[in-house]
Amino acid sequence: MDDYDVIVVGGGPGGSTVAGLTAAEGHRVLLLDKDRFPRYQIGESLLPATIHGICAVLGVRDEIERAGFVRKRGGTFKWGSGAEPWTFSFAASDRMAGPTSYAYQVERTRFDALLLDGARRLGAEIRQGHRALGTLRAGERIGGVRYLDDTGHERHATARFVVDASGHGSRLHHDVGGIREYSPHFRNLALFGYFEGGRRMPAPDAGNILCVSFPDGWFWYIPLSDTLTSVGAVVKQESADRVQGDPDASYAALIEDCPLVKDFLRDARRATEPPYDRLRVRKDYSYDRTVLWAPGMVLVGDAACFIDPVFSSGVHLATYSALLAARSINSTLAGFADEKRCFAEFEARYRREFALFRDFLITFYRLDSGEDDYFRHARRLTGHHGTADEAFAELVGGVSSQDFSRAMFGDVLAEGVQLQLRGLLGEAAGDEPPMFPGGLVPTADGRRWRVPDA
Repeated sequence: MDDYDVIVVGGGPGGSTVAGLTAAEGHRVLLLDKDRFPRYQIGESLLPATIHGICAVLGVRDEIERAGFVRKRGGTFKWGSGAEPWTFSFAASDRMAGPTSYAYQVERTRFDALLLDGARRLGAEIRQGHRALGTLRAGERIGGVRYLDDTGHERHATARFVVDASGHGSRLHHDVGGIREYSPHFRNLALFGYFEGGRRMPAPDAGNILCVSFPDGWFWYIPLSDTLTSVGAVVKQESADRVQGDPDASYAALIEDCPLVKDFLRDARRATEPPYDRLRVRKDYSYDRTVLWAPGMVLVGDAACFIDPVFSSGVHLATYSALLAARSINSTLAGFADEKRCFAEFEARYRREFALFRDFLITFYRLDSGEDDYFRHARRLTGHHGTADEAFAELVGGVSSQDFSRAMFGDVLAEGVQLQLRGLLGEAAGDEPPMFPGGLVPTADGRRWRVPDA
């Protein structure tokens, strides 16, 4: 039976991040994924904190910059009662102005493969076409994984830590205990496909995500190249009958009911090349869990929590939770701090970030207002002392904060800012106090926790 320090289940952005950052510390790391890459995945619109923070720490930012992805400078919304679309820019925030004021719209087939290759270069052993079946117990701890290899034979491997990064369809998340709790506010269905030849917004906003509300829900419109566009309808539960029956007819009818998206697609045609040649339907039921970790095991990304995608937070929350998990694993294995204290820090920070997006989205859905009301609500929620549009940009960019001083942070974690500065400067962005009384802080390289200076 093979033995490892860490076994990661799932090779998406969260899995690659935690595998790479634990392998970089010299640990023996195995990553299992049921698919073979490249493989299709939804979640194509990224945030600056992911590109300039997490990807920099993982060592893949330069490759992503060279990959030719569409540059995203912000987002454009036609939401609520406002007759005209309105746009926010990441550059509205002083903390993202300049070289970190953008993210990318990515084809996940290529983006995920870049992150997986990064984890491999850092020392993780990658096995594709290997499906996890369940966990192994070692007394009171999770102590390994049962899986089917690529020949169909069942294998067992032991580990000091198991990370479930296998997404919303996880077979393993129950093993930490607790339950998934589904939000009463976000019980939607998503129907999405791809078009060639769709319109673009005028420069410099041509790469923005466009989000448009309509009576039965909202549309995303994401430019993935000069010609390819991801177009998805997120439909309210009470309108779910609209996506029953023939998917193509339902999709066409939804587009017909959204004049702005219809106009952007007036000269477009459905994509015909795989994997973009088919419509897909997915439940967008938001949830979190009562328990996120147990001795020997931790959940990251959609295996732990999922929130409505209107602010493109999926990859951000996956990679951020993976970074927190990697720090906790590295610190525990090195004996710097006990497991319970490390993972309490993981859970507190992750829940705080997730709650910010969730709480803002609840109000965003309820408000039938214009952009000023949304901006002001972002400022109230985060406790931001700057302008309202700056507060909104920092919230939806994943880097909201009141100040670089941790003691002055509002309800959103500002670690994305620290990670951006480390990525740009190649060094620590300065010491920071703990986020919570008695809590831990990251080391200068971002890979472990440490007790803060007195």
